Amino acid sequence: MTLTRDEVRHVAMLARLGLEPGEEDFYAEQLSAILAHIDRLREVDTDAIEPTAQVVQVGSRLREDLPEPSLPQERALTNAPETKDGFFVVKAIQESEP
Repeated sequence: MTLTRDEVRHVAMLARLGLEPGEEDFYAEQLSAILAHIDRLREVDTDAIEPTAQVVQVGSRLREDLPEPSLPQERALTNAPETKDGFFVVKAIQESEP
């Protein structure tokens, strides 16, 4: 399939691309070559091939989540600047200070 200069200008307009004068012929040749490759791919018999969303098998790279003992509360609060009743004390961010 060979594209015309008008078709190239139309595609460029749809893609919001600005073409310089004389570029239509260059892109007509390039796009026509791409469309020719697509036409060749259409000739391949793919009836026996299952549709796939992923060509390569993809597995989870995350490790399995295994329960383990957690950090004791006293140790978690060791470096806190201020604690109260076993919790971190932080300044309020939504209330105005008195």
